[in-house]
Amino acid sequence: MMDCIVLEDGVRVALRRSVRARRITLRVSRLDGGVTLTLPPRLPEAEGIAFLRARRDWLGAALARLPAPQRVEAGAMLPVQGRALAVTPAAVRAPRVEDAALLVPQGRPAGPAAEAFLKTLARARLAEASDRHAATLGRAFRCIALRDTRSRWGSCTHDGRLMYSWRLAMAPDAVLDYVAAHEVAHLAHMDHSTAFWAAVGRLCPDYARHRSWLRGQGGGLLAWRFRD
Repeated sequence: MMDCIVLEDGVRVALRRSVRARRITLRVSRLDGGVTLTLPPRLPEAEGIAFLRARRDWLGAALARLPAPQRVEAGAMLPVQGRALAVTPAAVRAPRVEDAALLVPQGRPAGPAAEAFLKTLARARLAEASDRHAATLGRAFRCIALRDTRSRWGSCTHDGRLMYSWRLAMAPDAVLDYVAAHEVAHLAHMDHSTAFWAAVGRLCPDYARHRSWLRGQGGGLLAWRFRD
């Protein structure tokens, strides 16, 4: 269980220790705004708190930049594949897109239904993109998993397991495709070397533009709340 520090203005900071940490890090979750201070195993806690207080201005600015949370409910304009769709209760058994609306079953909470729809869409599109890029690269992956991650849009393990955020289904198709290309490129290069970026460029020539979109707009995808 993590300890918690409460600053003078009420900001709560989770304090954790990690055997992999080589230095102190302070992070703000783009998903829920949670603040985490991570310390190496043997570093005195007082040094971590001093580090936190020295970066109080940075922390305040980082929290202020977070997009305001948006609740998925009837009438909300939810992005789906980069296009804002009106969440609309209707006489449907399962969510579907119709014109400029995302129809969800009436009489049921809209958020969980929309989340399930996005997860299904993300799995289908990411599987297709990963298969295509892996074939181009001449590499194979073991499996795909979806998560609601806080700090990354995807990851690749040394044994070829790909993980993606299902919220990528809200991003434009080209952005989702870039993330798939990025993670598949790690099947050949488990780093961010020049060779890695060359592989990404081979799979997704316009990757810099899509990477920039995620940096600028990705926080908005993480601001959506699907459940209470």
